[in-house]
Amino acid sequence: MQQGYLLVVDDVPDILELLETTLKFKGYRVATARNGQEALEVIQREHPALIIADILMPRMDGFSLVHRLRLDPNTRDIPVIFLSATYVAPEDRAFALTIGVTRFIEKPVDLESFLPMLAEYLKHGTPAALEPLNDFDFYVGYRKRLEAKLKQKSIQIVRDEHLLESLSEAEKPSFEASLHLTISERDEIQKLIDQITDRLENNSKPE
Repeated sequence: MQQGYLLVVDDVPDILELLETTLKFKGYRVATARNGQEALEVIQREHPALIIADILMPRMDGFSLVHRLRLDPNTRDIPVIFLSATYVAPEDRAFALTIGVTRFIEKPVDLESFLPMLAEYLKHGTPAALEPLNDFDFYVGYRKRLEAKLKQKSIQIVRDEHLLESLSEAEKPSFEASLHLTISERDEIQKLIDQITDRLENNSKPE
């Protein structure tokens, strides 16, 4: 690879393909990954000039990816732009910036404003990353964001299950597919919360 590629990380194939195609059309060299773990493997081979990442992803989500990058002095200064349709509360944005995210943008992405912003970052660089959070503080804040998201997903599932009963047979298939996706996301979030709770129980707050 030549120097200065962009790494796009998203588990939704359509979004991944749209961003990759658009950025390549604009002349950028682009690599892709479907989750944070794949992203780390790509980064080990060559550091990107900038990372564009979703937050809610399987195996390793965006929050964990950024925390891992900021803990490592070799990757600490790689700018990361978050694109998210799920984590959009002010507290989500604040937590993202606290752990070292460069910019937080809600989906759907407005490419007309996104592309010039991207060019500006690549031309002028970004401020040096903040001192990373220690693991304990990161996981406490991370769990709060996950618990808030779990509550939202659970409410949405109950509401959608009631709504499903009122739909016609023709309307049900696409709605059921959306409901199953939400249930899958809820289960993924619950699994993360359980893992983080185990970590926190085994690690006391640093002095």
